[in-house]
Amino acid sequence: MRAYCQFAQYGFLPWLGRLGLDSMARALGDIEIDFVALGTRTETSAKARLAEYRALGLDFAIYHGETPWVDILRDFPDLDVLAIATPDHLHTAPALAALEAGAHVIMEKPMALDAAEADAILAASKRAGRVVGVDMHKRYDPDHLRIRDDVLHKIGEPLYGVALLEEPLAVSTEVFKAWAEKSDPFSYVGCHWTDLFISMMDVKPVSLHAVGQKKKLRQEYGMDAFDAVQVKIQFDNGMSIDFHNNWILPDSFEAPVNQESRIFGTHGLVESDTQYRGLRFVSEKDGMRTANVHMTRNVLRPDGSLAYCGYGVDSVAVCLEKIAEVKFLNKTLEDVEDYYPNAKQGRLSVLIVHAAREVAARNFACLESGKGAPVTALFNESGITIVDPYAGNEVIYSCPV
Repeated sequence: MRAYCQFAQYGFLPWLGRLGLDSMARALGDIEIDFVALGTRTETSAKARLAEYRALGLDFAIYHGETPWVDILRDFPDLDVLAIATPDHLHTAPALAALEAGAHVIMEKPMALDAAEADAILAASKRAGRVVGVDMHKRYDPDHLRIRDDVLHKIGEPLYGVALLEEPLAVSTEVFKAWAEKSDPFSYVGCHWTDLFISMMDVKPVSLHAVGQKKKLRQEYGMDAFDAVQVKIQFDNGMSIDFHNNWILPDSFEAPVNQESRIFGTHGLVESDTQYRGLRFVSEKDGMRTANVHMTRNVLRPDGSLAYCGYGVDSVAVCLEKIAEVKFLNKTLEDVEDYYPNAKQGRLSVLIVHAAREVAARNFACLESGKGAPVTALFNESGITIVDPYAGNEVIYSCPV
C-alpha cells in the first residue's frame, strides 16, 4: 500500500530508471496515478489506514468485509488496477472479478495455491486482454540481477543448487495465524525462489519430492500447520534444486528473515547470502541485528518525509509500468509479457506449490505411520501425477486442452 500511495503522491517517473526503463520516461513519465479505494477484512483496519494516510495528504474510499472488492469494482467501474494482498488461498476470487470487470491485476505471491485456479486466472487474463502481474520481488534484487545478467553465463550448465528462506515465528503464530493452517512455509515464500529460477533460466519442473515437519506449531500452539517444508525439484534442464523453508525462526534472530541461494554449474558456482549483506549493528536494547536495505529502505527527502525504495517496490512498479504500456501505448499482452512477473510464469510456480502441498501431506502421513516418505510428483504436458506406492498413482491436475 505504501508503494502505491507513493506513486500517487510523487508520480511514476522516478522508478523507471531503477527498472532499466528509462527509455520509457518520455512516453509514460507524466502519467497520474490515483489511489481511489482500500478494501480490508475489518472496519478497524480500514479506518486506521485511512487515518494514517490522510496525515500524509491522501484520501480514498474505504470498504471492509469478506469480499470488499465486489463493492470497489461496483463503485469504480473505470478502475484500471486492482491490487490483491489477501491471504494465499484467497487470491483467485478478486482476481477473476477484476478481470471480468476489465481491470488489470497486481497480486501478491503465489498467484494461487491450486493449479486449476491458476489456469482460470490465466484464461481470464487472455480473454480480457488485461495484465496479471505477480509481486515476485526476488527477481529485482540487485544481486539476482547480477547473477541473471552476468554470473550465470560464466558458471556453465547448472547442475544443482539450494535456496532457503526462513521466516520468524511471529509470521505463523501472530501475523498470519488465521490462515497458516491453510498454507505452509514453502507455498508462502518458497514460491519466490521457484519464480527466480524459472525466470532466470526459462525452466520447467519435471519431478518433485517434498517432506515437512509438524512439531512446534502443533505442540506449543495447537495448530495443525507445518513448521518447515523441504522440497527437491528436478527441472527440464537437468538441474536439481533443494528448497528449504520454515516460519518458526526464533524472534531473537538478528534479521527479519534468513535467506540465501547457491547454484553449482559445470564451470563454477555462485552463492548469494541475501540475509547478511554486510550491514551489522548491535545495541544494548535490541542485541545484534542485520538489515537488508536492498529490499526496502527509507530515504530522507528534503522536506523531511521518507521515500520508500528497494526491490520490494520495484516488482510492483514494473507490473504497473506494463499496465501503462497496455493502456496508453496500445501494447498487447504478448508485447509485454516477457518483461514482468506475468501470469504464465506465475502458473508454473503454482503447479509446483500445488504438487508440493500434496506430496508433503502424503509423505507426512506416511512418516507418521512408519512408511518412510516415498511419494513424489511428476510433471508433464498433460498435468501432475502423484506417484504413491501405497495408495497408487493419481492424476491430481490435468492441463486444459
